[in-house]
Formats: sequence, C-alpha cells, structure tokens
Amino acid sequence: MAKFSLVIRYVESVEASAAFYAALLGTPPTEASPTFAMFALGEGAGLGLWARRGVQPAAQAAGGDGELAFVAPDVDAVHADWAARGLPIAQAPTDMDFGRTFVALDPDGHRLRVFAPMAS
Repeated sequence: MAKFSLVIRYVESVEASAAFYAALLGTPPTEASPTFAMFALGEGAGLGLWARRGVQPAAQAAGGDGELAFVAPDVDAVHADWAARGLPIAQAPTDMDFGRTFVALDPDGHRLRVFAPMAS
C-alpha cells in the first residue's frame, strides 16, 4: 500500500513561495532548486512547491483547489500575527460548526485555514 507523504502546490515563483513558507513555518526548505522546494512537516509528511510552468501534465488555475489547514489553540493570535505579516485575509476569525477559524492566502492565492477545534 502507498503511504501519504507530500502535498504539492503549483506556484508561479518557487523562490518567492519558498521564502513565504519559510517565514510562515519558521524553517527553511529541506530541498530547494529553481523549480521545486520541499518542507518537512513532521510525521513523514511534507509540503512541496513546484513551478507551475514545469508541471506535467500541465497544471490548472490556482486558488480554489483546497486548503492547507493548521491547528492552533489561539486562532485570533495567529490571525493577528499573519495579518501583521501582510498575508491577505480571505475570512476574518469566526466561529463555525467545527470551531474557531480564519482563512489567509499565500502568494498564489492558495487558501491557508487556521482553526481551533471545538472542545468535545
């Protein structure tokens, strides 16, 4: 059986996106080239950034194809930090049926959801 290991985002500029995620995650990529960068996320999983122009078969438009989700105990504190860093905010902090959440965007318009699950 295959084992999940990597989420790949297609980006316009690997260099710009790698810098963005390095600052956001607080760690440099574990692998970097002009067309690809990878970040180790723990538990054997990673985030790959692949230059859109080199993807085979060709990639479709970016943005609404899903989200990267981050669990945080204090959603409002993360929102304040990310807003201060200049990340575009697509959804202000709000309470939803699964818990408190907000959505920011990366340089290519990919959605970054931060949430604190509701206590059981």
